[in-house]
Amino acid sequence: MSIAAAVDDYLAELAEQRRQSPHTVSNYRRDLKRLLALAGETDVGALQVFQIRRFVAQLHAQGLSGRSLARMLSAWRGFFGWLGQRNLVTANPCDGVRPPKSPKLLPKALSVDEAAALLMPEGDDDPALAARDVAIFELFYSSGLRLAELAALNVDALEGMLHEGEVRVLGKRSKARIVPVGAKAREALVAWAGLREQLAALDETALFVSRRGARLSHRAIQDRLGRHALRAGLPFHVHPHMLRHSFASHVLQSSGDLRAVQEMLGHASIASTQVYTHLDFQHLAKVYDTAHPRAKR
Repeated sequence: MSIAAAVDDYLAELAEQRRQSPHTVSNYRRDLKRLLALAGETDVGALQVFQIRRFVAQLHAQGLSGRSLARMLSAWRGFFGWLGQRNLVTANPCDGVRPPKSPKLLPKALSVDEAAALLMPEGDDDPALAARDVAIFELFYSSGLRLAELAALNVDALEGMLHEGEVRVLGKRSKARIVPVGAKAREALVAWAGLREQLAALDETALFVSRRGARLSHRAIQDRLGRHALRAGLPFHVHPHMLRHSFASHVLQSSGDLRAVQEMLGHASIASTQVYTHLDFQHLAKVYDTAHPRAKR
């Protein structure tokens, strides 16, 4: 079996048997393509640990962050493990190789006032598009959905959101969870539901559709949110994941319930959610600096 055929078979297994998302499979394909390019004429199956370390050092020197290299090493390690299970390699050359450390960056979250400014309705030449966008932005902030989760919603999800105040989504690795939907988001969804048929094709099942009537793409949602944030006067780029971060930090600030935030975000590990405790501390520190008589020197 050629190495190119092995890569194709491995990626097919990730997609079809392990049910990895198309985004993850695409990342793995890019990472493995880079491995083949770095190996050059060298037989990939004969690569040694020192060569993998050299590849990592080369990529780091080219500007790749520790986080990107960690993801890449994970892809390489998984591929060599797959080859080993089929007796195509005798050892995994990625074992023991660690990426360089990167500084931990806290996710950017909007303040409550910034979120309110962003979600303020504004005029649009097309009322249906305006109603759709408000419903999308409110749902992001109300429920902390990932971009892929929101884009994948079908129109039959409306009943649960409007009558039960909750939405069922499929997260990473097709893990289902139920998330509350707030009152403002429900109001926006009612407005969009009344106008959706003006845009949607007759056989379209997507909840959020484009001007052409088909399911709204990830890129279109990102672009609409970014442009809307600029018109709202926010001095930085706003992306869907920022609304997810804002949802998590604001709920944590109000409730202090880290486990509840973990469940609503769909994090498998509490460690993934603990970053929001740092965001909460930033909020507390700002209040302290503003209010405490000993805070200012």
